Amino acid sequence: MANNKGGSPGARSPLSLVVAMALCCFFYLLGAWQRSGYGKGDAIAAAINHQAACSDNPSSSSSTAAGLTFETHHGGASTNASSSSPAPPEIFPACAASLADHTPCHDQDRAMKFPRKNMVYRERHCPTAAAGDRRLRCLVPAPAGYVTPFPWPKSRDYVPFANAPYKSLTVEKAVQNWVQYEGAVFRFPGGGTQFPKGADEYIERLATVVPFSSGHVRTVLDTGCGVASLGAYLDSRGVIAMSFAPRDSHEAQVQFALERGVPAFIGVLGSIKLPFPPRSFDMAHCSRCLIPWGANGGMYMMEIDRVLRPGGYWVLSGPPINWKANHKAWERTEADLAGEQQRIEEYAAVLCWEKVTEINEIGIWRKRSEPCPDRPAEARACDEANQDDVWYKNMEACITPPAGAGAGGELQPFPARLMAVPPRIMSGSVPGFTAESYEEENRQWERHVAAYKKVNYKLNTERYRNIMDMNAGVGGFAAAIFSPKAWVMNVVPTAAELSTLGVVYERGLIGMYHDWCEAFSTYPRTYDLIHGNGIFTLYKDRCKMEDILLEMDRILRPEGTVILRDDVEILLKVQRTVQGMRWKTLMANHEDSPHIREKVLYAVKRYWTAAGEDSEEQKNMDSSSEGKGSED
Repeated sequence: MANNKGGSPGARSPLSLVVAMALCCFFYLLGAWQRSGYGKGDAIAAAINHQAACSDNPSSSSSTAAGLTFETHHGGASTNASSSSPAPPEIFPACAASLADHTPCHDQDRAMKFPRKNMVYRERHCPTAAAGDRRLRCLVPAPAGYVTPFPWPKSRDYVPFANAPYKSLTVEKAVQNWVQYEGAVFRFPGGGTQFPKGADEYIERLATVVPFSSGHVRTVLDTGCGVASLGAYLDSRGVIAMSFAPRDSHEAQVQFALERGVPAFIGVLGSIKLPFPPRSFDMAHCSRCLIPWGANGGMYMMEIDRVLRPGGYWVLSGPPINWKANHKAWERTEADLAGEQQRIEEYAAVLCWEKVTEINEIGIWRKRSEPCPDRPAEARACDEANQDDVWYKNMEACITPPAGAGAGGELQPFPARLMAVPPRIMSGSVPGFTAESYEEENRQWERHVAAYKKVNYKLNTERYRNIMDMNAGVGGFAAAIFSPKAWVMNVVPTAAELSTLGVVYERGLIGMYHDWCEAFSTYPRTYDLIHGNGIFTLYKDRCKMEDILLEMDRILRPEGTVILRDDVEILLKVQRTVQGMRWKTLMANHEDSPHIREKVLYAVKRYWTAAGEDSEEQKNMDSSSEGKGSED
C-alpha cells in the first residue's frame, strides 16, 4: 500500500492545495490579460471554464472543465466499449449574408400577401408546413464588421453602424432629431416627432401629472415607439417601458431600440390582441404613433383599456390634441381633426377614463380605480372566460370586465413590489400558488442565481444588458438577477400549464406570451443572455428541439451566453446538437447535489460573421475564435 502521510487515502496536503490555487489564479490573470475587453474571443467561455476548474464546490472538480460525466448516476450518457462510435452531430451551415436581419414571422415578402385592413399585413405571419413554407435550417450570420454593442448607458446614445447599417431614418427623420450618422456609429440625441427638445424635457412635462418619481408608475407600454427614446430616457427614473413598432418602411426602428439596450419587440395594433394579460401596465403612451384611435368602434382604445391597470394613465401626444393651433402644420382640416378628437373623448367616457389635463399637444387620461357606475348600457362587455388567453385571439370592440374580488388589489410602489406578494397570488387567482409557496419560489431562484454566479461571474455586471427568460414562471429568475444595469424579457410560453404573466407585471417586471414553436418577434442578435428553465421538457412533444435552438441562436448576440436548466437526458441531447451550431458548452451539476437529475448547461455562442465564412480562421474555429469589440 502506498504511503499516505497525514490523512485518509486520497487527501491532499495543504501545500498542494496552495499550489493548485496559485496556478488557477495565475492562469486566470494571464487569460484576462490576453483576452480583456468586449467581444475579443470567447472571454466569457474562458471565464466559465476557469470558474468550473477552480470552484470550491465539491461537485465541480477540475475534470468538470471538460464537461461533466453523468453515466454513474443516470446512465443516459453511458458508453459501451463494444458499440460503434456515435455518428457526428449535424453541422448547421451559415445562412446567406443577405439573411443577416432575417425575421421569420415578419418577412416583408410574405406580409404583402395579407390584407392591409387593420394592419393585418404588419402582424405576425410565421412559416408553416401546411402552407408549404420551409423553416431555415441554417445559422443567421452577423453582418460583416459586427461588434459587441457598447455597455449601458453609453449604448443609449451610440450604436455601432456595422450592427445595423441602415441610414434611411437619418434622412427621413433628420429634422426630428431621432438619429444621426457619425461615421462608425449612429448617435441618438433623444429627440422625437413630438419632443424635438429631447425625451428628457418631454418626460419632465409628463411628470407634472404622472407620478414617475414615487414608484407608482413602473411599467409603460409605448405604442408605435420609433427608436424607443421615451423608454431609453425613462430608464434613469426607474421606469421600464415595453416598446413596439411594426417592421415597415422605416428601417430598423425596433432593431435600433434593442441595439441601444431598450426593451422592444416587432408588433402593431392591428386585428389580434397584444400578447399581454389584462391589467399589465401603469401607463400607455402614444407619441404621434399613427394609430386610428377613433376608428373601429374604439377597438384600439378598448385594447389599451384591457392592458391598463386601474388607476393607470393613457398619454396621447400629437394629432388631434390641440388641433385648433396645429391643424395647418399637420396639413389636415379642422373638421377632420375636430371629429377625431370628439370620437376619442366619447370612447374615453365609455371607458370611464378621466381627462386629467392637456399640455399643449399632450392629452392625459386616467383609468378609474373603482368600477364604473354610469357606463352606457350599449357598451358591450367582453367574455369573462379566461381573460389571459390572448395568443392569436381577435381584438374586439368590447370592454374587459374588472378583476374579481381581490385580484386587482393595490400594488406597492416599486421597488417594494418586486418582492411583495402580488395581488393575483394573494387572491388565489394562480392555481397552486400561495403566499408561502411564492416566497419559497423566490428563495429557490436566489439559490439558483447564486450558483450561476459561481460559474459565470459576469452576471450582474454591464456585460449583460438585454436578457431573456424563455420560461419565466412568476419571474423568480428576473427578480433574483435584478439590476438597474439590465432588463429581462420574461416570456410565459403559451404551452405553460399556468398563465403567470400577470404576476410578472404585478412585480414591476415586463414580459410577453409566446409559442416557442414559432420565431420570436425580434431581429437577430438582440439578446446578450438567454435563460431557459425546463423549456425543452415543456416542448418535448410539440416541436423540434433543433428549431428552438436555431431560434435561440438567431436572437442571441455573438459571444452571448445561454443558461439552460433541465433534465440531464434532455441537456445531453441539447449539448450534442449545439456542437454543430458553433457554441461552446459546459455541463454542471445541480447546486444541491450531483445526484439530482436536473442539471445546468452553460453555453457561449462564438463570434463569427458572414464575411469570415470562407476564411481560414473560420475553417479553424474549433481551435480558435477571434472576435471584435466596440473598443477596437
